[in-house]
Amino acid sequence: MKLTSEQEDNIRDYVDKQGLKIQSLHDDIIDHLCCVIESQLGKGKQFDHLLEEAIRELAPNGLTDIEHKTFFLLNSKRILLMKKLMYLIGFIGSVTLTIGVTFKLLWYPGANVLLMTGFLALLLIFMPLYAFDRYKVAISKAISERMKIILGLTAAIITGLSVLFKIMHLQGTEILLLIGAFVFAIGYLPFFFFTMYKKSIA
Repeated sequence: MKLTSEQEDNIRDYVDKQGLKIQSLHDDIIDHLCCVIESQLGKGKQFDHLLEEAIRELAPNGLTDIEHKTFFLLNSKRILLMKKLMYLIGFIGSVTLTIGVTFKLLWYPGANVLLMTGFLALLLIFMPLYAFDRYKVAISKAISERMKIILGLTAAIITGLSVLFKIMHLQGTEILLLIGAFVFAIGYLPFFFFTMYKKSIA
């Protein structure tokens, strides 16, 4: 049984509201839903019920979940390369920082260079890459989730720099520490506890 124009518009409106960014996927989903529902129409079930069933069968976790998986498949090599690079930088930064701290405690030469290199690699390269990776996962979620990531990263970088400045006996430590604490307390924590509250009542 063929769908009416109104029913096709209802399907299209539903898919449009999901905010899919890959146009070809958007069109394919509409075609798929239309075909599935057409094959079941006239068998005693209402259109709305058939639409719900078709969507649940196609995407139990939502249409955006399909888009995320599609995006990953289309860009898997680039994404995996980025993840490898990100964790490699994190590993190198951590090792360099550990060696720098050890050298600092033992008064070995080169401690400051190692310490600063490791700290900066973690703070200014690894952490932004990691936060960006988490942000992509949360991009379809509530704005509180995204703001939590952004403000958490900002607070961590500023506070981390204040620690580095303190270790290196550089000026500006107090200002950086105050700014970092302010962003953490006034910016990050409200979003953190708000998202925890929402999850607890969901």
